Amino acid sequence: MRMASRRAPSYPSLMTDWKISEIRTTPSLELFSSLVELLQDAVASGASVGFLAPLATKEARNYWIGALEEVGQGERVVLIASANHDVVGCVQLLLSSTANARHRGQVQKLIVLQRARRQGVGRALLAAIEKMAITKGRSLLVADTPAGGAGEHLYTAAGYTRVGAIPRYLRGADGHFEATTIFYRGLESRATEM
Repeated sequence: MRMASRRAPSYPSLMTDWKISEIRTTPSLELFSSLVELLQDAVASGASVGFLAPLATKEARNYWIGALEEVGQGERVVLIASANHDVVGCVQLLLSSTANARHRGQVQKLIVLQRARRQGVGRALLAAIEKMAITKGRSLLVADTPAGGAGEHLYTAAGYTRVGAIPRYLRGADGHFEATTIFYRGLESRATEM
């Protein structure tokens, strides 16, 4: 049985050509399916985003159902990058709600489709989530990423401070133990503590 090949869309090469938007309400079925595919693509390419390969569609759907419930409860922010009406990346901000930590947030699941990487999408998403964090009154961001990977280079280039690496912190998508590097970044002083 032959499968029809789907021609990969061409993507703009400048960061200004990317549209970044926030998911605030229950997404359309098409958008939800794109988020599931984005997560599966990330895991299949070896990204360490909390899952082992291969990531089953049901597991990816369940993840997004839970994450979007947290969006509805004001505990999480999800931004997506799109080009030519296709979702090509996302980033999330987990908002700490404890009384002594409402000034901080955690950058999570900064992922870009394999075919759209190395075109500035990750940088654009990171800059956008930082602006969103400021509007949410956050003055400190923390992030973690596998040591030595593209994420480590991205956070360093974006001005995050490397705290250190923890060996054997997690299992990569292939199941092997990996070290994780922890980063933080103080945001503009206009962020007000809630």
